[in-house]
Amino acid sequence: MKQSLHPDNYRLVVFEDLNNGFRFLTRSTAAAEETITWEDGQEYPLIKVHITAASHPFFTGEERVLDIEGRVDKFRKRAEAGAKAKERRAAAAQKQSKRQQAKVEKAEAKAENSAKPSK
Repeated sequence: MKQSLHPDNYRLVVFEDLNNGFRFLTRSTAAAEETITWEDGQEYPLIKVHITAASHPFFTGEERVLDIEGRVDKFRKRAEAGAKAKERRAAAAQKQSKRQQAKVEKAEAKAENSAKPSK
């Protein structure tokens, strides 16, 4: 068997389910920034997770409809707004370029008129 294959920094850690507040104490190597005082009075690292067996519909038997369509619609709206903004920026740049070109042509015409001798 290979040596040093498994991590050796296991410690007791509290995991908290953010959906329902369920907490459980187990061993883990995951890094944690927060700590919490557990039922036994000792302080342990706290890792917050979005879903556990206590809140997952497969394990709880509850049926939930996830708002996937709403997320897709939000994404499409953001993408559409981004495309419109890009088109507006391109149109503004083109308009600015045309203005600059018109100024150059006007200055050239003015220079030609002033260079010609008057009769």
